Amino acid sequence: MSLEQALLRAWYGKQPWLLILRPLSALYRWAVVRRRQRYLSGQSPQWRPPVPLIIVGNITLGGTGKTPMVLWLIEFLRDQGYRVGVISRGYGGQPPQLPWAVTPEADAADCGDEPLLIAQRAQVPLFIDPDRPAAARALLASNDIDVIISDDGLQHYALGRTVELVMLDAQRGLGNGRCLPEGPLREPPERLDCVDLVVCNGAAADQTNRFAMQLQPTSLVHLRSGKKVPLALWRGEREVIALAGIGNPQRFFHTLEACGFSSEPLVFADHASYTHDSLRNLPQNKTVIMTEKDAVKCRPLAQENWWYLSVDAHLSDAFAAALVALLPTASAGSNQSQE
Repeated sequence: MSLEQALLRAWYGKQPWLLILRPLSALYRWAVVRRRQRYLSGQSPQWRPPVPLIIVGNITLGGTGKTPMVLWLIEFLRDQGYRVGVISRGYGGQPPQLPWAVTPEADAADCGDEPLLIAQRAQVPLFIDPDRPAAARALLASNDIDVIISDDGLQHYALGRTVELVMLDAQRGLGNGRCLPEGPLREPPERLDCVDLVVCNGAAADQTNRFAMQLQPTSLVHLRSGKKVPLALWRGEREVIALAGIGNPQRFFHTLEACGFSSEPLVFADHASYTHDSLRNLPQNKTVIMTEKDAVKCRPLAQENWWYLSVDAHLSDAFAAALVALLPTASAGSNQSQE
């Protein structure tokens, strides 16, 4: 078990030994609250784009479903008439320069796995840069965009935002409710009272001030050929190897189980880089099913028995209405000057 996995298990398992980290947690909490206040008060400069910007972020470490949420937003906003662009930090990527435009043909080593997944699935203009305002400026300079989605970046307060959307894992919640390093929180729990929308991944139904998101598996996709097989038509093996290098791999394993698979789990670190050596022990005579996030990195190494599970996010009409109410009507043409 990696250090990352051990800490996540301790935080969400509310292990009592974490109490020894409370002084560091208190110091971290004070620092992040003070930093946010400096931006809100104008003491630190904040750049606001000339078009609406939606932050999809979280206050916890560990996977919460941000990428499926971003994909849902892209499709929904396009249906409303918006021209959508995406910005991201590009975690795990080392691009030749910054900002960097991510295309569907890009290499995950350059741009990171999540930006590449979004570019491939949604065919959307996308720029990466740890400096989020720089990424947004580059996006606006090269594309006719009238709404920007920021994949993560809730704590990147140098970037002004129109809508703050926070993702939570419905099962794990806020763990022990403590800030780093005693707990998994990037910001104190009361930060949720200040955001516009809270979405709970895996919740059964909407609740007061919180909306439910379910991830629905749709098909298995062959890594080499791209062939899609709807789950209802799958006639292959049911005993499989399940490969996951994501923030919450157990969710993926449970999803496969719910789809009728008996899986042998193979866990890698979140955002893991894959090589022939790291995957050399995968069996040749047993179907391997992985997440789509892993597939964008494993495709160049793919064997004939490798597939990924494609999932789609589903949200309520009430969530859609709440989101639309926070945004201006899509314009026929956005020629606003860029700051």
